[in-house]
Amino acid sequence: MAGLYFSTTTLSTAVLIPALLLLFFLLKHHNNTNNKNPNPKPPSPSGLPFIGHLHLLNPPIHRSLAHLSDLHGPILLLRFGSRSVLVVSSSSAAEECFTVNDIAFANRPRFLFGKYLGHCYATIAWAPYGPHWRNLRRISTLEVLSTHRLLSSSLLRSDEARSLVKALLRDYAGPGFQRTHLKLMFFGLAYNVIMRMIANKRYFDEDSDEGSWKAAKEFWEIIKDVGSVAGPSNTADFVPLARWLDFGAYEKRLKSLKKRRDEFVQGLIEKYRARKETGSPDGQCSPAERTMVIDLLLSMQEDDPENYSDDFIQGFIAQMLTAGIDTSSVTMEWAMSLLLNNPETLKKLRAEVDANIEQGSLMEEGDLHKLPYLQALITETLRLYPSVPLLLPHESSQDCTVGGFHVPSGTVLIVNAWKIHRDPEIWEEPDKFKPERFLSSEGKERLRTMAFGLGRRGCPGEGLAMRMVALVVGILVQCFEWKRVEEEEEEGVDLKHQGVGLTVGKATPLEVMYKPREDMAGLLFQL
Repeated sequence: MAGLYFSTTTLSTAVLIPALLLLFFLLKHHNNTNNKNPNPKPPSPSGLPFIGHLHLLNPPIHRSLAHLSDLHGPILLLRFGSRSVLVVSSSSAAEECFTVNDIAFANRPRFLFGKYLGHCYATIAWAPYGPHWRNLRRISTLEVLSTHRLLSSSLLRSDEARSLVKALLRDYAGPGFQRTHLKLMFFGLAYNVIMRMIANKRYFDEDSDEGSWKAAKEFWEIIKDVGSVAGPSNTADFVPLARWLDFGAYEKRLKSLKKRRDEFVQGLIEKYRARKETGSPDGQCSPAERTMVIDLLLSMQEDDPENYSDDFIQGFIAQMLTAGIDTSSVTMEWAMSLLLNNPETLKKLRAEVDANIEQGSLMEEGDLHKLPYLQALITETLRLYPSVPLLLPHESSQDCTVGGFHVPSGTVLIVNAWKIHRDPEIWEEPDKFKPERFLSSEGKERLRTMAFGLGRRGCPGEGLAMRMVALVVGILVQCFEWKRVEEEEEEGVDLKHQGVGLTVGKATPLEVMYKPREDMAGLLFQL
């Protein structure tokens, strides 16, 4: 049972039983007082005293919730300990939550993760809806991730994609197909892209010094650890006794991760300050440095130090790193896995790339508009395997109605995007990998994924992620032949999800066989 570790031996029976009875009667009274609304409550399976439905959650959680929705309906009310949780698994209900009820669900629950790794609920992901969050959103969408800013940094991403191709060529011993792991390569590329946007610094590079390699690998471990403790089913967030006793040392782990991550990000800030002071005689930044996120934030700090403290800058950068790296690299891995299991789709994609990229040229981000099948393929990957299958949780700030059901204030909302993306009432052959479904004008208008969320709290990094993932997948197909490793040749690449975490990747890291394409040899060996 994910996140649930009960051990009552540390409490005497005389203390434990009265405390649990008190909690039970308080919950019963709360439920009775909320039954006066004329609209019915959503259906709910039978739960257990004190823990509610937590015992029904087995990893991966999105599959457990999908199973419960199959049994009880697409709008489901669960109880996680002391909290009511609305689980939505239909597209129409999700849209109702983020259109008609967008303001009502604009808040986040105050989970421990948001307290420690969301800088005390001050980052764009975890801040309560209000002026501070609106300012964060403004900075993200108009300053950091605007269309203009993304266009101006496109050569940076093309350069990193080229570096990935060079790394694969450097490791290739030939002749014939050679085995390699792609997971760390994808992480390194995404890490370099985000770090160059933030601080104009590459870490994963054959020319990097030992300190940079060590720092990059350390942050990789931090990202993996952060991902493993995120998610909407940690017992300490729902059962007060579990938090008091700190079962599983969850809160201590969050504190440790916060310390490690904050030290890393503060180090970036201090290094940049030092470089800015010593980099030029007048202390001014170069044109390239003035486009960096860290320079933008420090300039804002100079103008308004009270509102843009180091803690604010830390939180903004940490959010950008953790949100932008893991989700993109996970999607790259899913896309390549699906291509290996669907060789005809791989052939179609290669034909599109070859027909639209000039002979003797390496694909760049500016070519993506000429490659609709590639873009449809990435969208289809996100439909089948959204990197965050359960969207970040919301919380109702007022009573509202969803699907004709009464939802009281203070209810946690979980949207099961993974389940919605496989709804046979919306998607023809929902479990089949079919990029063609997004090619027609009707398909583009009618079929929408919610991999990046919906409403005002949707992910502002969608444009960056789509560009980066499409470019990487496209350039790999352009430059190399790919096939499955021998042990997966018959049954295909294993597409099982890993068990826990907010960002959910493959249970087993992707291994592939590759070799340079013969008709690309002239170009590749000039790199």
